[in-house]
Amino acid sequence: MIAGWYVSLTDAQWARIEPLLPDRTPRRGGRWRDHRQVIDAIAFKYRTGTPWMDLPERFGSWKGAHSRLRMWAIDGTWERVFVALLAQADAEEDLDWVVAVDSTIVRAHQHAAGARQKGLPAGEPANHALGRSRGGLTTKIHLASDGRCRPLAFVLTPGQAGDAPAFTQVMAAIRVTRPKGRPRSRPVVVLADKAYSSRAIREHLRKRRIRAVIPQPADQIANRRRLGSKGGRPPGFDREAYKQRNTVERCINKLKQWRGIATCYDKTATAYQAALHLAAIHIWAAR
Repeated sequence: MIAGWYVSLTDAQWARIEPLLPDRTPRRGGRWRDHRQVIDAIAFKYRTGTPWMDLPERFGSWKGAHSRLRMWAIDGTWERVFVALLAQADAEEDLDWVVAVDSTIVRAHQHAAGARQKGLPAGEPANHALGRSRGGLTTKIHLASDGRCRPLAFVLTPGQAGDAPAFTQVMAAIRVTRPKGRPRSRPVVVLADKAYSSRAIREHLRKRRIRAVIPQPADQIANRRRLGSKGGRPPGFDREAYKQRNTVERCINKLKQWRGIATCYDKTATAYQAALHLAAIHIWAAR
């Protein structure tokens, strides 16, 4: 089904996703509307940036789609499906553990402000991951991608937040379950730009036995040289491996093809992160 430039789930994508979804008969109430139709409705809303009330009639009630997005965000369904697809890819040796980390700032629409402070889902940040500056409202997406430009983890912060402080949170969010043993959470290599060049980050990766490929900014190089022998040896840097860092930028570009992600319209970080998981589900189901 095509509407303009939007394409709904293919049969191959649906075959991967369907077994991972909850049963259509919930514990209370009647039978849920068809999962595929609802997921297509939610994806249409975020791919096009359409307001909920303007969803085409073929998708049924917009209220049902909106409620399903929130419900599955709160109970963790979107994240569980995303994690399950990562596990499938890893089991099929289709997950590249050369990981790149970066962030991107997203402009938040004025409709994203003004969320009620009562009755918020557990884990919802008090600031809803919205920052205020001269440019208006912004949210920052911190993420990690595998070597094939596919997302592995997301962390949301207000737009003015720095990149380096969120690094350990992004790394902690990488957890790929396996049939036996603990989930895998340790990449082979981590690629990151100069914003992540700090002793704390390099030490964190060293302790976890992860090779860091992070260039030093000019001021750090100059300071080390100024200190002479007390400045220590320069950290190792593999210039050839660093050429792959663009994988995370290409991953960000994939996500921002979804207009409802390129601009945040959601009043809660919980709903916006659910949209990120949904986009990631589409990416991984299409492999």
